[in-house]
Amino acid sequence: MIIDISSWQEASKINYDELAKQVKLVIIRTQYGSRHLDKHYKTHHTEFKKRGIPTAAYAWVRGISIEDMKVEATDFYNRTKEFNPTIWFLDVEEQSMSDMRSGISAYVKRLKELGAKKIGIYVGHHLYKQFNLNLDEVDTIWIPHYGRNDGTANSKPNYYCDIHQYTDKGKLNGYSGNLDLNRLMGIKSLSYFTGEQKEEVTKEEKELDSIKINLHGKELEVEGIFKDKTNYIPVRFLEKLGYCLDWQDNTIIIEYKGEDK
Repeated sequence: MIIDISSWQEASKINYDELAKQVKLVIIRTQYGSRHLDKHYKTHHTEFKKRGIPTAAYAWVRGISIEDMKVEATDFYNRTKEFNPTIWFLDVEEQSMSDMRSGISAYVKRLKELGAKKIGIYVGHHLYKQFNLNLDEVDTIWIPHYGRNDGTANSKPNYYCDIHQYTDKGKLNGYSGNLDLNRLMGIKSLSYFTGEQKEEVTKEEKELDSIKINLHGKELEVEGIFKDKTNYIPVRFLEKLGYCLDWQDNTIIIEYKGEDK
C-alpha cells in the first residue's frame, strides 16, 4: 500500500506504529507553493523512516512565472533534502500560469540542477490533456482517478501512469480520518519507488534509437527500451502518435519489425 499525506493528517492524530505496519511507501507533502510550508512534514518523514518505511516527497505547484517556478523548486529542494526522499513529485493541480508546460519544465530542470535524482509528476486527470506537460522529462507519472471514491480501487485512469491514486476516502488502522490510497500500475516495481532498486542502464537494458513496429497496418518508428531480451515501447510514445491505448488491453498486438539487438 502506498499512501500520500499532508498537513491535513496531523501528526498528533496518527499512530505511526500501527499505520506503518500497513504501508510500503509514504509520499509526504512539503509545501503548498513557496509560502505555505506543511507544519507536519518533518515529523511525518522522521516517524515513518524511524519505522523502516521509505518516504518520498511532493510539492503543490503554484508558480506564476518561469522564475517563480524556479524559486518554488529551490524552496522544495532545500526544505526536503535532509530526508533524502526516494522520489521528488511535482503536484500539478491548478493553472497558475498560462503556459504550464514551460513552467513545469523549468521547475523540473531546477530540481535536477540542485541534485534531485528521481523526479515525478502528479497531474490532475482532468488537466492531463490541457496542460500537455512534457512527461518525458521526468522519471515517473502519478495520476488520480477515483471512480466511486468509496475507499476501494474500482476505476483506472485513461492515461498511462506508474502510480494510480484511486481514492481520498481510504481507511487504515492507525489513523481515524480519510487517507489517499494508491496502487502501482505500469511496469515499474515497488522497489523503484522505495529506493531499493538501482535503475542504472546496463547492457541488458538500454535505450534504442528507434523501434520499427506495425500497428494496425501502419508502419511506425518509436523510441523504446531493450530489457531482458525484449523490446518495450512506453505507451506515452504511442499516445503522442494519436493512439489511445488501454494499459490493460491484451488484444492489441504490436509486431516488431526491427533487428534484434
